[in-house]
Amino acid sequence: MHKLALASLFLISSSFANVACAQTAQILNGYWQYDEYLDANPSQRALTEKLSKTVREKPSPLNVQQNEPITISVVYPGQQISDYWVRNIKAFEARMDELHIKYTINQVFTRPNLDAKQQSLSLLEAVQNKSDYLVFTLDTTRHRKFIEHVLSSSDTKLILQNITTPVRAWSDQQPFMYVGFDHMLGANVIESYYRENTRLGSKYSVLYFSEGYVSDARGDTFIENMSLHGNYQLTSSFYTKATQESGYNAALTAIAKDPDIDFIYACSTDVALGAVEAVKQLNRSDIKINGWGGGTAELEAIEQGELDFTVMRMNDDTGVAMAEAIKWDLEGKSVPTVYSGDFELVTSKDSKEKIERFKQRAFRYSDQQ
Repeated sequence: MHKLALASLFLISSSFANVACAQTAQILNGYWQYDEYLDANPSQRALTEKLSKTVREKPSPLNVQQNEPITISVVYPGQQISDYWVRNIKAFEARMDELHIKYTINQVFTRPNLDAKQQSLSLLEAVQNKSDYLVFTLDTTRHRKFIEHVLSSSDTKLILQNITTPVRAWSDQQPFMYVGFDHMLGANVIESYYRENTRLGSKYSVLYFSEGYVSDARGDTFIENMSLHGNYQLTSSFYTKATQESGYNAALTAIAKDPDIDFIYACSTDVALGAVEAVKQLNRSDIKINGWGGGTAELEAIEQGELDFTVMRMNDDTGVAMAEAIKWDLEGKSVPTVYSGDFELVTSKDSKEKIERFKQRAFRYSDQQ
């Protein structure tokens, strides 16, 4: 069913583990880490904490009169098994409606890092149409170049989704807002669980997302922390195409390279579920695999005993945060530059009742019909 396509995988030398700390510092040097930025900007921390409190509370409608609807353009890499992006927009629209904000929205879902032409056309259209707000992401150099164009030549307010680490070079002209679930904080949760539940000196492989910021923040952070906290052995690591098939192919190659690996650290839902298929095919249930995000597909895999655990994003928080930030902006209030939603650890040992409580909190808007 799955044909191994080595061209879709990018094997990174296992010697990477020896220089993980230096590389991570270098790669992330152009960004403020989330807590670092808030520590350096106390007024921003106060705004972020206020928004976090507002996200958890019931909505309070907009208290100014709108003369006409605002226009919002959304360009997301939503064509994935992970339902994060689709749920995010559902939560955003539901909260906007509760806030009684008049708006029109144009949504475009693309594949991660593949539909470059479609993304470019949609982004240019949003700017040319002078959308009031543009919601996009930042993962590649191509994304960054476009964002810099918008920041320097447009009045459109840019919300960067799925990134919470401000770009240092944009200090004088930051986007309207960075919003997401901090990748490094999530990686730290997973790293702690592996250290507590695997033997010292365990061997492992890393299956990255596609090459870019998300892989740096999730993958390199994990490798660095594992190297700092014990004699864990990174035997292989791969960039993937951020798809289930490429995760499957990478996992097969990782296990063939070293059949004695103890776990596979997967950097995204689709990649993790591909690794699950590979382990099932090889009858290697002894190899632990994590999820990343805790969406519907991952929770089902955990319930079926196919994934060992995941770091679960309280998914709808970020959609709600975007809506509340726009409301504050319309009311003339200051809006925080960064916001990260809450995480919870979910394991195959958790009760159905516990997981259900997390689901009700995480999907409180996006599960509504």
